[in-house]
Amino acid sequence: MALLPVLMAGGSGTRLWPLSRELYPKQLLKLTNDKSLLQNTALRAKKIPGSLPPVVICGEAHRFLVAEQLREVGIAGATLILEPEGRNTAPAAAIAALYAKEKHGAGTQVFLMSADQAVAHEDKFVKAVVAAQAAAVDRIVTFGIKPTRPETGYGYLKAGPALKGAGGKAGALKGVRSVAAFVEKPDARKAARFLKAGGYSWNGGLFLFEARVLLKELARLEPALLKACEASLAKAKRDPDFIRLDAESFRQARKESIDYAVMEKTPDIALVALDAGWDDVGTWSFLANLPPTDKRSGNFTRGDVWLHDSKNTLVHAESRLVAGVGVENLIVVETGDAVLVTTRERAQDVKKIVESLKAAQRPEANDHPKVYRPWGWYDSIESGPGFQVKRIGVKPGQKLSLQMHHKRAEHWIVVKGTAKVTIDERVFDLGENQSCFIPLGAKHRLENATASPVELIEVQCGAYTGEDDIVRFEDVYGRAPK
Repeated sequence: MALLPVLMAGGSGTRLWPLSRELYPKQLLKLTNDKSLLQNTALRAKKIPGSLPPVVICGEAHRFLVAEQLREVGIAGATLILEPEGRNTAPAAAIAALYAKEKHGAGTQVFLMSADQAVAHEDKFVKAVVAAQAAAVDRIVTFGIKPTRPETGYGYLKAGPALKGAGGKAGALKGVRSVAAFVEKPDARKAARFLKAGGYSWNGGLFLFEARVLLKELARLEPALLKACEASLAKAKRDPDFIRLDAESFRQARKESIDYAVMEKTPDIALVALDAGWDDVGTWSFLANLPPTDKRSGNFTRGDVWLHDSKNTLVHAESRLVAGVGVENLIVVETGDAVLVTTRERAQDVKKIVESLKAAQRPEANDHPKVYRPWGWYDSIESGPGFQVKRIGVKPGQKLSLQMHHKRAEHWIVVKGTAKVTIDERVFDLGENQSCFIPLGAKHRLENATASPVELIEVQCGAYTGEDDIVRFEDVYGRAPK
């Protein structure tokens, strides 16, 4: 049975700040192994029998990062649908069903899932999805995750009676139940009661349905939202790499979750149990609850970390030595421009720090010092009045736009590999320990025509060194005006 995996990758992951930022959110981070959460999700979906190349719904700012991460792990044929802005999961689900109907037919089964979740036992995950496919005939299927702790950060599902199979045949849907109730995120006491009583499971936001079934329910329950999404897809700009939804039409779809919009109101919903070590990696408590790197003390550390007489503490160090003495039950996360210190119990509240940083227009809310681009990355090392120093990395076979600056000149010093440099009419190679000067107003381009990475130090000098002082003439990523 053909299945279209749809990965929702539009979240910002504010509770995993400072590692997760708006321009490089948690689904792109390598938190559980040597692959990002997005990559793991795509590879997991690929293991489902009959699985089609995935659809990824993401934001414009992340399009090249998503495409590159899929390429890195060999996911071919993926379709990237770009949201002009985040409108929650109901519009994303509507777009997924509409695209599935358009591309593969109204009877296509769609597996809607977030791209920022972790699964420990993928064989059990695949088995549950196959069971859900059998149940998704004229029904929407949701997955009830077996709870392992009294979690207050998730909604819950209360299981109802067992369901019969197609045509009323009892036993044809073994283990599939109805949903008696969707339960809001509980307080600690109620969550403990759910865990003790049984019959309750976590709502992981995983749904499997035929495209026509969801579209029928949207037409009944959310006709205006569906109409807006139909228009945004019909008017979308399409090229070989991306489908850009029409912004004006998409903005007419109200912000709402698919749970509230449809799932809690439809009678045609089934519940399939999922016991596969699932977690949504929502807060730093996820890593803190992983098997400790120091079993004697219960500490979990990553990076250059030294602890003494400390217990049950998570320390994640990105750019420098982090030391702790006599601390317990703490979460400490260090990056190049920020340090977070909180307790395990308050990990859910990290998003409040991000909200206040955004209100104060602090760049740390959105940007990392290391900024990723489709051609590579740059890291801001130092800046001051009239100057800025960057370290730049260019991936093999990639090149920056042909550009010029009105208010600054630049010096380039290659420290790794061989760069191909264009300055006005001159084109030449620049090797390690060699440098060049780009005068103010000169057209220039940096390219890596080799099979190895290129790194260089860029020193900018001038009256203004902001990123908006760029005039692009040519660009392989479509950022230059036509």
